Amino acid sequence: MKDVLIITSYFPPEIGAASNRIFHLAEGLEKRNFNVQVITPLPNYPTGKIFKNYKGEFRHSSTENNIQVHRLWLYATVSKNKFLRLIAMLSYSFSLIWFFTLNKIPETVIVQSPPLLVAFTSMFFLRSKKRKLILNVSDLWPIAGLELGALKKNFSYKILEKIERFNYKSANIILGQSEEILTHIRTLFPEKKSLLYRNYPEFITPKIVERSPNKTKIKLVYAGLLGIAQGIHKLCTKLQYNHIELHIYGSGAEQNLIKDFIKKHPKLPIYFHGSVSRNSLHKALLQYDIAIIPLLNRIYGSVPSKIFEYAKLGLPILYFGGGEGEDIVNENKLGWVAEAGNYQDLNKLIASINASELTLEYKQKIKEKAINLFNLEKQLEEVSKLI
Repeated sequence: MKDVLIITSYFPPEIGAASNRIFHLAEGLEKRNFNVQVITPLPNYPTGKIFKNYKGEFRHSSTENNIQVHRLWLYATVSKNKFLRLIAMLSYSFSLIWFFTLNKIPETVIVQSPPLLVAFTSMFFLRSKKRKLILNVSDLWPIAGLELGALKKNFSYKILEKIERFNYKSANIILGQSEEILTHIRTLFPEKKSLLYRNYPEFITPKIVERSPNKTKIKLVYAGLLGIAQGIHKLCTKLQYNHIELHIYGSGAEQNLIKDFIKKHPKLPIYFHGSVSRNSLHKALLQYDIAIIPLLNRIYGSVPSKIFEYAKLGLPILYFGGGEGEDIVNENKLGWVAEAGNYQDLNKLIASINASELTLEYKQKIKEKAINLFNLEKQLEEVSKLI
């Protein structure tokens, strides 16, 4: 039985695409007779506070689903202050160094990136001719930070670029979540062994229930992180509500802004449902006509995992984020695409959608296509062979 260590900044009981992705990777490898360990911070996302059951601990180790999980201390925060966010990353990096010093590390290590600094700490301290380092890249930093407006091209940006390149150079194998990520890395290191490893969800799909669509209003739903990148508050202000009602599930930095907007505009058909469990969310989503996936700015390399999740539920997608995600929706006929950042085009597109098109048969076709194309088990087989 081969030992594998996974180093990540997110893991259940934290919610979100990042923690789900790493959990399914760990679980999938364990089922393929790997002895899996995970190092992750004490759970704190998305609240920025250590979860109640873990408060006051410096390290918490447990066995969960036959996976040994080591949760390490960090300074938890969701502050927008760059200095505090840097302290948070550094605190976890120091905890990692402490763990590396006191524990035997397996020869095969999978490191999640971003955060860049956490990945750098792992790649720097664990590099060895005897060790296989696999870098799992889900977003291209610092490029993504630049496109989001979180970073500027200055001296700090150049340092981050050097860290990024060091991480790629130190890796024996790179897993990339999108073709754009792999293309970017191949331009820097053409000979690097790599594999496309998308964030396909794994869950038992509930049966699609036929419902009579409202002839005058399409029920549009957003479910996920309410962060700056998604721009849900701006979406609320820009949508035209003549033919739609908007339902929102989730939590995050913009949550209070969204709730305040709804409160100030009580006549608008916007409904905030808060955060619910994944299973409950999947059942709730079946009552809606279309799921919207927006990004405030087109982010090179980013492919929202919601595309695969909604498609597997048989939920038609309205994609509003550009890039590779746009191509996936178009090529597989999963729904509609509006020009990224163009709210006039988005409203025009929504107005053109006929509720009578949203049939049970149409949704079933989307679901069947997703189950066949977005297959996590096939991906895991490829990864297990590679490592």
